[in-house]
Formats: sequence, C-alpha cells, structure tokens
Amino acid sequence: MSGARRIVRTAAVPAWALRAYDDLDGRDVNFEPIGWEDALADPTWRADRRHTELPAEAPGPPQPGGPFEVACDLLRSYEVADPALVRAVYDAAAPFDGRDMLLVGRFLGLRFPMGVRIGGVFDGPDELDGDPVHRFAWHYRTLEGHLERGQMDYEVVKYRVDGRVEFRISAYSQRGPIQNPIVRAGFALFGQATQERFYARALRRMRSLTAARVADR
Repeated sequence: MSGARRIVRTAAVPAWALRAYDDLDGRDVNFEPIGWEDALADPTWRADRRHTELPAEAPGPPQPGGPFEVACDLLRSYEVADPALVRAVYDAAAPFDGRDMLLVGRFLGLRFPMGVRIGGVFDGPDELDGDPVHRFAWHYRTLEGHLERGQMDYEVVKYRVDGRVEFRISAYSQRGPIQNPIVRAGFALFGQATQERFYARALRRMRSLTAARVADR
C-alpha cells in the first residue's frame, strides 16, 4: 500500500489485526457474486433481509444534518456494527468504493480476521416501488481467507413524498472452508444465531445513534 493513510479502528483491536489488514492488499473476492433473488432460490445460500424505520424528516430531498444524512455518516464509518460482535479496521483515506476493510469477529472469547471489499456505492435520487426516494447504498463482499462467502448490502432510504427514512440490510452467505475443527463446529452450531444477533443489534444501533446525533445538532 502506498500514500498517506488514515487507519480507523471502530473499537480497540489486537495488534495482529493491523497486520492482517495490510495482508488484504491483492486478495480476491472468494466467490462468484450473484443477485439476492438468485441466492434466495438456491438452498446452498442463506439469504436474509431486515429493515427498520429511522426518525423521519420533512418531505423533499435530504435535509442537511437530518436523519438521512446522519444515518449515512454512521453507515459510511461502519459505526452501525456493534463492537461487541464485530470491529473494523480500514483506511479512511482510501476511496470508499473499492476500499478493503478487515472485520474482527468476536465469539466466545475468540477473535476472527475477516477481510471484505466495499463496492456498489450509490448516493442519489432513485425510485422504489414507484416512490421517489434518495438512496445511499453500498455492499461488501468477502475476500479470500474469510470464514464465509457472500455479500452484505446496506442502504439508507429517504422517501421524498412523506419524509420517511429507512435503514435496510440484505445479505446472502454460505460457510467458507474452515480448517480448525473447533471453529468449524462452533460456526455450524452458532453461526446463524450470531448472524441474527448482528442484524438485530445493527438495526437497533442505527435507530438509537441516529436519533441521538440528530438531537445533538
């Protein structure tokens, strides 16, 4: 990696996490990306969708300093992830689209390095189910060495007619090759429950943090 870097940790991580982050350079995505609907129809994939309402704002385009803008900032900085479950390391000076991020999974006292790459960034006017909206969206895809294969999409949507704001998560995944038999057994037993916990906490954090930061402005 070259150029000035601005390494961000969403919470404290072990020293090895910084080395693991540097090792992501040059790694490839570890699966062939498909659409979410295709994953839903394929039993080899687990496909999930979750969403929650955020504080609303006035109709029209996003308001400066309003819930939509605040939620987008939280999502871009990955503060939406509960650090009790997942912590991230990334270079904030790198372009957002195409940025590598190391996720440090936390489970039963163990720590797992999981590399992902951000892509599919969109920020602008759009239409959903015939409704005019403003949408901020991006996904990350798992890299070689990750415990899983798959993609997670994040999205903040502002409905321009009535001012509703939503946070949405869509994901499809399958277990990757896990050499450690203890980790493999733990993943088989608790992987789904951990994913559900991640979704629930991410939705709750986005609601509470957005409301708190809007109130502080």
